[in-house]
Amino acid sequence: MRKQLGIAIFALAFAFASSAAASVTTYHNSNRRHGLYVVPGLTLAAASTMHRDTAFAPVLDGHIYAQPLYWRPPGARRGQIIVATENNKVYALDELTGAIVWQTPQLAPPVPLANMPCGNIDPMGITGTPVIDPATGTLFFNAQTLTANGPRHMVYALSLSNNGAVVSGWPLDVQAELAAKSVAFESKFHGERSALLFHNGHVYVNYAGNSGDCGTYHGTVLEFQPSPPALLAAWQTRATRGGIWAQGGIAGDGQGLFVTTGNTTRGTSDWSDGEAIIRLREGLAHSDRRADYFVPSNWEALDDADKDLGGTEALPVNVLLSGGGVARRVIAFGKDGNAYLVDRGNMGGIGGQIATLQVSDKGIRTAPAVYQTTDVTLVAFASQTSVDPACHNQKNLSMISIAGSGSNPISFSWCQILDGAGAPIITTTDRIADPIAWMVGAEGDNMLHGYNALTGAPVSNGSGFVMSGLHHFVTILATHRRLYVAADNTVYAFAFTP
Repeated sequence: MRKQLGIAIFALAFAFASSAAASVTTYHNSNRRHGLYVVPGLTLAAASTMHRDTAFAPVLDGHIYAQPLYWRPPGARRGQIIVATENNKVYALDELTGAIVWQTPQLAPPVPLANMPCGNIDPMGITGTPVIDPATGTLFFNAQTLTANGPRHMVYALSLSNNGAVVSGWPLDVQAELAAKSVAFESKFHGERSALLFHNGHVYVNYAGNSGDCGTYHGTVLEFQPSPPALLAAWQTRATRGGIWAQGGIAGDGQGLFVTTGNTTRGTSDWSDGEAIIRLREGLAHSDRRADYFVPSNWEALDDADKDLGGTEALPVNVLLSGGGVARRVIAFGKDGNAYLVDRGNMGGIGGQIATLQVSDKGIRTAPAVYQTTDVTLVAFASQTSVDPACHNQKNLSMISIAGSGSNPISFSWCQILDGAGAPIITTTDRIADPIAWMVGAEGDNMLHGYNALTGAPVSNGSGFVMSGLHHFVTILATHRRLYVAADNTVYAFAFTP
């Protein structure tokens, strides 16, 4: 009976994912940030036919760091690829031809790097992946903006049904909204590199610092009400710094929200929210319960070495136990090269992890992806070098397995050398069959690669096509018929023969 209950829980989760699969409204296709997509016809054999669609060649304005989204309104026969650029422009592209269906004017001037105290993006505009409210067709995103008062983070809402028109009452000036609540926040010292999240009718945005860690900033999470537009709540790390900068930002399991934080100010003597996996609730109240956070026992050494636990978002996973029932877990990878596995019901506070496994000799900083069935839970991640001898001292894509119980809850499954720094995704034909791990060799060989997710065997190299204008951490978008990769001033489309 318990085994049947566990299977029923998994079936319910898969059914929910399938019902929402027509559109991709958030980073990695779910609030859990698992990066799992259903692409009917994309079997392991069909992957070998994957090739660039040369007819799909839109010309856009701006560098692109955010993952594109896919919007297919109810009843529509064709969908749109939604793309946001660092020049603070948003585009809707025809999913088959790449033609521009609509585009916004420049919503506001982005911030040239020369106007920032530090950073590595020039100019800085829309960096974090936007999110769509599927009920209203509203797109939300954060745009760093150059104003007469200097850089300001502005949160926008656009109507996808009205050609990207700005919704009445938006944008909101984050610095001004927080000042009204007596919360210190200087936009020029805060970066917004993470994806936004839409949960229970509210929009969540989180912030870190900029590359170089200049100035005074805090890891910050904001909760917005869409209509009428309002900032409802804010959460900040108690110590300075502790940025929330993972690609996926916040992940949710339907009950809680999970963030990972980075290094806090050097010399901090008492733990104050840095180097942690932290569970937040709606309303963003600060919790001191050990059940609501996990911190490695060597957090001070991680602070001193700038080896953030917050290299990746925290992924909630449910692992089916062999004797029945489900183990509720959360996993995150750090810049110290470790994978941390934590009990999601009781995260354990300082030193409370279930297991730690060193999986890399260097930091892990790209979003992982999860493939789960009733029999296996696998997590794919990219790293600069692996402890696996097959990939040692080489950039790679690796897969680990998570067990719900036993003496070895985290173990290596496979590793493949891959020159680049993209973020993996997983495609299947029906949520389970033909699992393929895809990743782009961004800032390396700049090619699309696919591997059998169970064995690591190569199944595709995108016909050997070499892309240009890719940025590290680039994340693939999968729809029901194609894969898309955003780059400077364009989006590449890859098609296959079923």
